[in-house]
Amino acid sequence: MALKVELKSGERIILGECVITNDDQRTRLYIEGDAPILREKDILTPKTANTPAKRIYLAIQLMYLSREPVEDFSAYFTLVQEMIGAAPSTLPFIDKMNNLILTNAYYKALKEAKALIAYEQELLAHAKQGGPGVRADRSQDRKSA
Repeated sequence: MALKVELKSGERIILGECVITNDDQRTRLYIEGDAPILREKDILTPKTANTPAKRIYLAIQLMYLSREPVEDFSAYFTLVQEMIGAAPSTLPFIDKMNNLILTNAYYKALKEAKALIAYEQELLAHAKQGGPGVRADRSQDRKSA
């Protein structure tokens, strides 16, 4: 069964190692075969990967698009170790991603990485609001030191 992809005017996708840019009208493609496919909205660049979770997503994206994904494992595992150290509550997301990566289910791992990005945003928003266990005013720390 073919994958149906509809592209808006000017929208891009990655198909295998190629970037395809749609012309000025809506287009429908039917893609058969086993090549990695990413829509423009799902693509991160090194410039847009500006948080730890987004850098993990980028590492998985590189694995997904690579002919030799094993070459990207080292960077990925370094990033997840840093993430777990900084936010241990992310471990369930990382466990799922690890299992998916180890079974070569890179696209599904990307979906889980999106969930990690959303969770990271929740953590950051919570920290900015000064939720339980997070003090907005850290001046007491300086006085007691």
